Amino acid sequence: MRSAVTTALPRLGLPNLGLGVGLRNVHFQHILAHGPQVDWFEIISENFIGNHGQARAVLDTIAAQVPIVMHGVSLSIGSSDPLDMAYLAGLQALARELRPAWVSDHLCWTGAASLNSHDLLPLPLDESSLRHVGARVRQVQDYLGRPLVLENPSTYVEFAHSSMPEWEFLGRLAEDTGCGLLLDVNNVYVSATNHGFDAERYIRSLPAGHVVQIHLAGPTDCGGYLIDTHDAPVPTEVWRLYALAQGLTGGVSTLLEWDADIPSYPDLLAELGKARTVLAGDLPQAGVRAGADALPAPVSFHLA
Repeated sequence: MRSAVTTALPRLGLPNLGLGVGLRNVHFQHILAHGPQVDWFEIISENFIGNHGQARAVLDTIAAQVPIVMHGVSLSIGSSDPLDMAYLAGLQALARELRPAWVSDHLCWTGAASLNSHDLLPLPLDESSLRHVGARVRQVQDYLGRPLVLENPSTYVEFAHSSMPEWEFLGRLAEDTGCGLLLDVNNVYVSATNHGFDAERYIRSLPAGHVVQIHLAGPTDCGGYLIDTHDAPVPTEVWRLYALAQGLTGGVSTLLEWDADIPSYPDLLAELGKARTVLAGDLPQAGVRAGADALPAPVSFHLA
């Protein structure tokens, strides 16, 4: 499945790695027996920080064959707590050993008062938050000695006093700090559906030169809103946004996420392979999977 692309991004100088998937332990045996069959893998950083067991041995074997990207879920870049320097030290050590193509996380906060909620929680999008997050991004980049790449999260609530849309916040953050952007087109679709904004406008408004990578996934329709479940085929509307984003960026790394009800590795590769047909102008026809129970509509937070 290798596509042998080496196009560099104009600002960050990071390569287009081609088509990849998330590395999951249910696929270890197949990958070791048959080879990666993809251009690159994305790992969850927290699964390997301080891990020197079998999973790490498998990762080292795979990393000798294809590029690896580290994707974290605990940086909590938007939290009011100080940055967790012990976590950053572990992240730095892992990056030093693996030499990933880049290190990414999410525009969110995951906890407060040293407690981790294990959820990617939304920020109030205003000037104060932008200054706060920008300072923390610069601190992380200085510590790691590399650009940080940040992903847009899927959201189900909004802060009523936010003064700018998420695309403006991310764009200004990237241009101010030099960080990269991980554009999750599924998350754009989920959030646009939940909150009623224009998904295409979101993508067109981002600074394309800062977009390093694109995520694809399948959400679940729960009636009141969409949930980012990563457990279904990519729907047509997400593929449409993917084609738009790839056209605007000139082509960046593609990653298919599938984290629950994980299919066999050949089936996963078949879903990833649809990206090629999309770039050739043919959109797969697939709806959003329906959930079992309807949920209430999203709400806005009003902060004191």
